[in-house]
Amino acid sequence: MAIVTVRYFAAASEAAGREQEELDLGSDSTLGGLREVLVRNYGEPMARVLRSGSFLLDGVVRRDLAHPTGAQVDILPPFAGG
Repeated sequence: MAIVTVRYFAAASEAAGREQEELDLGSDSTLGGLREVLVRNYGEPMARVLRSGSFLLDGVVRRDLAHPTGAQVDILPPFAGG
């Protein structure tokens, strides 16, 4: 069992309907496993965020879906520059 605290920001929070939660990733405690759980739980709105957003672990943006999650993952929507 792999419990991860997931924090959602902006559009990710809107898609999840919450700002934070704990999820059990089972035996797949990778970013890919987390992505599967999030899309299964929140459908297309979360899938859209994850297509162009990013995962933040320990202050570092990660996009490799094979990377382990650790204890906390932040889900960040895409940001517009300016």
